[in-house]
Amino acid sequence: MDAAEVLTDARRKVVDEAYTALRRSQSAHYLAAGEEFTRQRLADLFGLVVTGVRDRELTHVVEYAEGLARERFEAGFDFVEVQTAFNALEEAMWRRLLTSHLTGDLVDALAALSTVLGAGKDALARTYVSLATRRHVPSLDLTALFRGASA
Repeated sequence: MDAAEVLTDARRKVVDEAYTALRRSQSAHYLAAGEEFTRQRLADLFGLVVTGVRDRELTHVVEYAEGLARERFEAGFDFVEVQTAFNALEEAMWRRLLTSHLTGDLVDALAALSTVLGAGKDALARTYVSLATRRHVPSLDLTALFRGASA
């Protein structure tokens, strides 16, 4: 079995684990959105990541992350909330690969997974920060860090 097959076979367990981790994070917006919505969004991202790993292709996960950033920003989610969802899914997927009976190279599988998720997280962050610089966002206000600093 290759990495994409291992992950596909473990889809339900991975999404369950990611959902549990996200719920523990006490993300106000995801808690308010409800279990069905949150699980579906994790499953959507899971599918795109597995496809990216299988096809060695980043376009779909990057486009999804950019759209997600815009959607979540407009809905008032803090960046940390959205990043936590990505991280919860990533950790669950890593665990599944590490405990699997992968027939291919484990290092290659983990590198592919990290590349796909890294591209998604990068697109998420770039888009979110781009949106945030257009208006004041308390979670990104760095003014206090620079008060009293000499030039």
